[in-house]
Amino acid sequence: MTGGIRRSGQGPAAGADRDACLAAIARAASADAGGVPVDLLGDYLWLLAEAAVTGRRPRRAELDAVGVLGRRAAEQGVSAGRAVRLYLSAARRLWQQMPQLTRSTDSEVVRASAEAVLHVVDSAVATLAEGYAVARRELVRREETLRRELVDDLLRGDSDLGGLVERAEPFGLDLARVHQVALAAPSRRRLPDTEAAISALEAVIFDRLGDRDVLVATKEGLLVVIAPADAVTHDRGARERDSVGDLGRLMHAELDRLPRGGPWQVAVGRPHPGLYGIARSYEEAREALTMAQRLNADAAVIGAHDLLVYRVLLRDQPAIVDLVQAVLSPLRETRGGAQPLLDTLDAYFAAGGVATEAARRLHVSVRTVTYRLNRIKTISGYDPNDPSDRFTLQAAVYGARALDWPHQPLPGPTS
Repeated sequence: MTGGIRRSGQGPAAGADRDACLAAIARAASADAGGVPVDLLGDYLWLLAEAAVTGRRPRRAELDAVGVLGRRAAEQGVSAGRAVRLYLSAARRLWQQMPQLTRSTDSEVVRASAEAVLHVVDSAVATLAEGYAVARRELVRREETLRRELVDDLLRGDSDLGGLVERAEPFGLDLARVHQVALAAPSRRRLPDTEAAISALEAVIFDRLGDRDVLVATKEGLLVVIAPADAVTHDRGARERDSVGDLGRLMHAELDRLPRGGPWQVAVGRPHPGLYGIARSYEEAREALTMAQRLNADAAVIGAHDLLVYRVLLRDQPAIVDLVQAVLSPLRETRGGAQPLLDTLDAYFAAGGVATEAARRLHVSVRTVTYRLNRIKTISGYDPNDPSDRFTLQAAVYGARALDWPHQPLPGPTS
C-alpha cells in the first residue's frame, strides 16, 4: 500500500486502494489472533477508517451487527480472548497505515482522530464481548439441558442404543467402554453451587484420569459422575474395589474443598460394560447411598460391593424379619435393651472375634465385652464363638441394621 486510507469521496481508484488496504489489515489481524476467521470483523475496519478520517461515531445498527459477530464467534468455538485480540490488532494495524495522521504535525488533528478511533474500538469491543457472553450463556444452558437429558436416559437404561451413541459422542463418552457411576450427596440433600461443583469434579477427574470420557451432571439433588473403569480380565474383585475406591476418594477430596455442601457422602457402583452397565452401576450406587443412610453409616465413601450382603438379606424381607425376631428379639428384655448387645456383636465380628480389639472399638473394658457375649449366649441360645451360631448371629445383626431395629419396629405381622 502506498497511499494509505483515503476519504470515500476521492474516486474509484481511492476506493479500490482502501478496499485492498483493509483486506490486508484484516488478514494480518487474523494471523495475529491465531487464525481467527476474517469475516468476524464484519464492517469494523470501515467504521475505524470512517472515524479516523471523518470523526463519525458508529450508529446503533452498526454496533448491533458487531454484537451478532460476537455471538457467531462463540458459536464457532473462538475464544473470547482471540476474538478481542482480532479487533485490537486490526485497530493497531489500521492506525499504522494512515500516513496522513502518523506524519501529521497538527497535534489537534491527530488527537481528534485518535479519540474517534478509540471510541469505535471501545464501543465495538464492548459490544462484541456482550454478544459473545450472551451466546456462551445460551450454549451453556443448551449443553446443560442436553447433558441432563443424556444422563437421565443413560441411567434409565431403556433408551434407543443407536440414538444414545450419537448423543453421547459430542460429550466424548464411548458407550462401548466399561463405566461406573458415582453419586455424591451433600449434607443437607441440596446442592450448593451446581456449576462450581460440576466444574471442580470435571477438572480434577479429567486431570487425574487423563481421559475426557467422563460425564458430570445432577439428578434429583445428587451429583452424578459417569466415568470409565479399567477392563477387568482377572482378579475381578480386587480390581473393582481399587477402581471404586479411587473414584470415590477422588470425588470426595475435591468436593470437600467447596465452601458449601459438606460433609459429602459418595457412593460408587461397580464397573459394568456397555450401555446397560451404566444403568446397573447407577442402581447399585443409588441403593448403596440409600442403604448407608438407613444404616446411619458415616463413611465418606461407600462402595456398592461393601453392601452386597444387605442387598441379599433384604431381597427376602419376611425371612430376615423372622431371623431377627427369632434370634435377637429376646435381647430386648435385658437391662439397657438390645442395642448395647448388638453393638458388641457388631464390633466383635468386625474385629475378627478378638475381644480386646472389640473393646477398643467400643471404648469399654475387655471384661465388659466378654460379659455381654456371655449374656447373648445365655439369653438367645446362640454362642458368638461357635462357628455355626456365629454365622446365624452375624446374619441377624446385619438384618437388624438393615431394618433399623430396634429403633424401628420390625415390619409385617411379626412386628
